[in-house]
Amino acid sequence: MSSDSLRSVSLLRTAPSRYLATNPRGGELPMGDGSTAEFTPVELLLAAVAGCSAVDVDLLTSRLAEPDAFELSASGRKVRDEGGNHLESVEVHFTVRFPAGEDGDRAGERLPSAVAMSRDRLCTVSRTVALPVPVVFHLD
Repeated sequence: MSSDSLRSVSLLRTAPSRYLATNPRGGELPMGDGSTAEFTPVELLLAAVAGCSAVDVDLLTSRLAEPDAFELSASGRKVRDEGGNHLESVEVHFTVRFPAGEDGDRAGERLPSAVAMSRDRLCTVSRTVALPVPVVFHLD
C-alpha cells in the first residue's frame, strides 16, 4: 500500500469512557460512551457516512451552482442478534436546494446522479460499510 493511500487516526483515553481521536494533521475529535455530549463511535460512523457523501455531492453539484441549503441526516437502528451488535437500516437523507435560474436548475438536475455516484462508487466510507471488509485487531 502506498503511503498516500494509508488513512489513520490515533485514540487516547482521556478519562473513564472518554477518548480523543487525533488525525495525522493534528485535528482532534473527542468521543465518549453517550453519557456526555461527545459523539459515540456509532454516531461518528453515521457522521462519516453522511460526511463522505456530502463531500462527493457538494463537489459534483456546487461547481454548477452554490446551494441555498445543503443538509444531510444519517440514521440506523442498532441491533443485537446472532451476528452480534451492528446497525441495520442505515439511511442518509439529503435536503439540498439550489437558487432559481439556469445554473441552479442544472445543479438540481445533477443532484440525483451525484447522490447515486456517491452511494455506488465514490464514498469510501459507505462503500466500506456496504462491502464485506475484514477488520483486523492487533494487541501490543
